[in-house]
Amino acid sequence: MRRNLPRRWACLILGGALLMPYMMVGVLISGLVRGRPADLLLPLEVGVFVAMLPVVAVTGLFLPVRALELNAAQGLLGARVETPPRQAGRSWEERRRTAAWFTLHLGAGGVVSGCTLAIVPFTMFTLALPFTGRTRMLGMDVAPGRPAVGWALAGLALLAALVVLAAGAGELLARLAPVLLGPTPSERLAAAEERARTLAERNRLARELHDSVGHALSVVTLQAAAAGKVLDRDPGTARTALAAIEHSARAALEDLDHVLGVLRHGEEPRPAAAPERDHREKARGSSPAGAAYEEAPDGETSDGETPDGDASPRVPLPGRRAPQATLADLGALVDASGAEVHQDVGDLSGVPAMVSREAYRILQEALTNAIRHGRGPVRLTAAVEDGELRLEVANDGRHGSATRTGGRGVAGMRERVRLLRGDLQAGPTDAGWQVTARLPLRSGA
Repeated sequence: MRRNLPRRWACLILGGALLMPYMMVGVLISGLVRGRPADLLLPLEVGVFVAMLPVVAVTGLFLPVRALELNAAQGLLGARVETPPRQAGRSWEERRRTAAWFTLHLGAGGVVSGCTLAIVPFTMFTLALPFTGRTRMLGMDVAPGRPAVGWALAGLALLAALVVLAAGAGELLARLAPVLLGPTPSERLAAAEERARTLAERNRLARELHDSVGHALSVVTLQAAAAGKVLDRDPGTARTALAAIEHSARAALEDLDHVLGVLRHGEEPRPAAAPERDHREKARGSSPAGAAYEEAPDGETSDGETPDGDASPRVPLPGRRAPQATLADLGALVDASGAEVHQDVGDLSGVPAMVSREAYRILQEALTNAIRHGRGPVRLTAAVEDGELRLEVANDGRHGSATRTGGRGVAGMRERVRLLRGDLQAGPTDAGWQVTARLPLRSGA
């Protein structure tokens, strides 16, 4: 408390300074009512002080004083007050709390400031009495010697009482600051909802990034192995495999750039794209695989739009979201996988957009697991039956590792299916790997 006392005293003096305009107006009105000139040099009248406190409370309801008082409480009182989140409007609960704090701060500050202005000069004067001649104090003659020493001791006692008063008032304000200036329950609820939305969005991005990059790496591994086996005897097939690797790597890199751009947005300014592109050009010059890392043709971005400046085309503009794949892109997904896939796809035109997007990601992860953990051709079934979208991905070859369960990909699929109120079965079977999902087309299904 000793370390905080000077700053807390300063905070109380600040409250007294903020109270002065109210007191001066009150003294003027009191003088007009009484019919005598107002004494502006003596604004510490108790009646005026009490009468002005309701006016302070009313103005605290409407004046934007919360930020000022919050800074004073944190910086001068040393109170640990959680900074409330920014909101478009002020609730009445927040207004009432701010008005109560504003009134308490100015009231306590006015009392301590008035006592400070009166007691400190009084104590200094009484301490000088033993060294001066006979004088008059509060209508009484004070003689040198023992009476003067008594007055000096009385001045010291009043000064000690003032210190205790300031320390107590500062401690009271420091304890009440988190309650009155901190976030209200509605503000805490809004902040929790915002954090939940942010976390859900980041989880969604993480799932999509896992699905996209995991699928691309599986395809790259499969196609690279196939190209290595036929490179000498069938260069054409090898070139086809390398083209599939290029396509998968480019798509995964675009998804990665998009997710990183979204995560960086709002946190810190994104650096200029030129150094990043120079680094990529060096990578292309030093690695054959870098040939797949090319700029979009004709100055277009990866989503088909022309940038205004010379920026990297795969760096998403802040706040923009790349188009998400749906079941309409299922054919391209199968073609890019490089695996032997037997498709049985019905009419999916009536599938809602949200279900279509999630179903595409589920099929992408299921196809990845079938390629990674199974053997032989893959069966892919997608059809609408009885108001539900039924998906199945399975392979008939011998299962490679019975201990594998799909890792985070299966957990991501289960989360997607659970959000859509569907069912999912995924894992190894005697014949290979199988994923079966059922997704209601309507939330009430």
